[in-house]
Amino acid sequence: MGNADSKLHFRKAVVQLTTKTQPVEASDDVFWDQFWVDSSTTVQDVFALVPAAEIRAVREESPSNLATLCYKAVERLVRGADSGCPSEKERQTVLNCTRLLTRILPYIFEDADWRGFFWSTIPGRAGHLDHDADDEGRPLAESLLLAIADLLFCPDFTIQSHKKNSPDTADDIRAIDSCEYIWEAGVGFAQAPPLNYVHDLNRTELLKLLLTCFSEAMYLPPSAENKVLNPWISFFCSTANRHALPLFTSLLNVVCAYDPVGYGIPYNHLLFSDYREQLVEQAVQILIVTLEHEAGSPGGPDNLFVNYLSRIHREEDLSFVLKGLARLLNNPLIQTYLPRSTKKIQFHQELLILFWKFCDFNKKFLFFVLKSSDVLDMLIPILFYLNDARADQSRLGLMHIGVFILLLLSGERNFGVRLNKPYALRVPMDIPVFTGTHADLLIIFHKIISSGHQRLQPLFDCLLTIIVNISPYLKSLSMVAANKLLHLLEAFSTPWFLFSSLQNHHLVFFLLEVCNNIIQYQFDGNFNLVYAIIRKRNVFHQLANLPSDTTSIQRALQKKRRTGISRANSVENESMEGSRPAVPAEPGTLKASLEATPGIDKITEKSQVSQDGTMITVPHLDSPHTSKSSIAAGASDKQILHLLTFTFYLLLRGCIFCHAKLPLQTIMRLLQVLVPQVEKICIDKGLTDESEILKFLQHGTLVGLLPVPHPILIRKYQANAGTAMWFRTYIWGVIYLRNVDPPIWYDTDIRLFEIQRI
Repeated sequence: MGNADSKLHFRKAVVQLTTKTQPVEASDDVFWDQFWVDSSTTVQDVFALVPAAEIRAVREESPSNLATLCYKAVERLVRGADSGCPSEKERQTVLNCTRLLTRILPYIFEDADWRGFFWSTIPGRAGHLDHDADDEGRPLAESLLLAIADLLFCPDFTIQSHKKNSPDTADDIRAIDSCEYIWEAGVGFAQAPPLNYVHDLNRTELLKLLLTCFSEAMYLPPSAENKVLNPWISFFCSTANRHALPLFTSLLNVVCAYDPVGYGIPYNHLLFSDYREQLVEQAVQILIVTLEHEAGSPGGPDNLFVNYLSRIHREEDLSFVLKGLARLLNNPLIQTYLPRSTKKIQFHQELLILFWKFCDFNKKFLFFVLKSSDVLDMLIPILFYLNDARADQSRLGLMHIGVFILLLLSGERNFGVRLNKPYALRVPMDIPVFTGTHADLLIIFHKIISSGHQRLQPLFDCLLTIIVNISPYLKSLSMVAANKLLHLLEAFSTPWFLFSSLQNHHLVFFLLEVCNNIIQYQFDGNFNLVYAIIRKRNVFHQLANLPSDTTSIQRALQKKRRTGISRANSVENESMEGSRPAVPAEPGTLKASLEATPGIDKITEKSQVSQDGTMITVPHLDSPHTSKSSIAAGASDKQILHLLTFTFYLLLRGCIFCHAKLPLQTIMRLLQVLVPQVEKICIDKGLTDESEILKFLQHGTLVGLLPVPHPILIRKYQANAGTAMWFRTYIWGVIYLRNVDPPIWYDTDIRLFEIQRI
């Protein structure tokens, strides 16, 4: 009964706020206290009792009332932070103010005239909010952020007090060293505080408000040129926040220490509520938003969160982070005999972004990941998520982040070397059964090029660049992987596909470069690929004799198949036992729009591997009709220049197709030497069994017969303004769609991206 009365009083207060014709005085505490002192409303109650239409009505018709409401709510939070919330009543007041501000802030941000409100000082009032008397005139936003930071380290509210519970020994919030109260053991902190679900719930609510404060970014249109830093994040991650280090450490440790399976009791997640999961999800979202950092931002303070992340260097800390992320990312892959008996987490996109940030900002972490086979513990879940999402247009962003991570890793030699480890797991992916290495898994996975939806086409260049980067280090491809590569080459080299778009020839260059790298640097163990090349030799002969007259090209274009680039008689139909093919999104699924993905030439920088293993950056060769990707391997400097000389231009269907010289020299020489030998063996011995031919190829050699090995060229990921903008829209799109209880930003005027229903 009391709870119903409480909601009724709260609702009456909201109605009064919207219907009073005169502004309510800030000094009228009796009126304002109705919103937070006596009520015991949940955050879901607040969202139901404060409708969007009424918030907008107050904003438009009674702006001073809305301004006073925000000011008074922040004032109560500051007061709670200063006092340390010693009583239950004060803690309830803080939570009520937190929920109310979480509800209201998005409607402040959506109106350009109101956006600066929290960054202005209110004459005659600001002094009452300040934590220190010296900070006269502090903006409302700063007071709010500092209060949230203090409240996140408030004894018996969000942290366990170290003192005995008695009035005489209460913690002085000003004297607390929050570094001693980090929420979880891990990086830089050895003690594991006891779990307290009430503290977890209170932290989660405060972090939800903090995330709402940071979400001002959602209400600004996307612009790659926009170098303006988010003022909320800039201040919170600056030296003005005395809790910056312990808070960063707390968030990181809570995420990386979390184990959703726990003791492994079947169905335990159905029997008990896991409050830690809610906290972990909010923590990882706060981390990825605060770590959004653009290099060279003018005039902004250092982002301490980025600074702390980049300086983590102890092996035990790097191991803790990597093992934690790997454990969580592998969680949905766990298979048990009891269906749905283990808890499956849903925030894998945020975890992938956090892993990306670590690799991008902390090179020691990247080297640590790559120096052992632990990197394969990350590769498998990434491929699982990519495979699962390939047919679902609502998860296009997930496809991109997975491919970007693989592109970043593939730029490092150790990644290619690690991929030679045998693959023994059987993860439920819809791919052919094979016996081989992790490199085979990665290549076979490229079936998404031929079986995904059309919107994946911008990723083709990235996917093939990954294979090019690792190809010089692959010791022995399986027959399934070799056939996959040749299948893609055959599909991309058909005249109708080559001539139908200006960019399509890049894909053929990439695949030829893969073949050249393996033949020149790993010939001895790759007899399966050599055999596949011999079997498909007509593909290379056709490429060497592409038509160059207009009539032939028009005829080829008319043969364009409408069924995509897959082949009915290929190995596509073989499935892995227990695999689950991706299914399209359910009707009504929401998705956030994404910025266009920059071209492969914009997001990679070409490096040449010298004899001592060091990387030398290759300068850009700017040409109006080519990208760096059209410079094939297997070429000296003169050959590269020759390659860039186009044989002709055809104005056809509104685009110019470049018919460049293809890097076929190495492959044609291989065919010239081996095909007669294989044919002779087959005739002499009457062979029809391919195992005998493979045995011959396995012991064959081309030493001294091939052209001089070309330098290894690696295309390393290179961030730019376009990728920074893509990441911003993706991160906030994920956060928008993941926060549905309560739906913080639903039905507000988002401008960073569009929300669409599928």
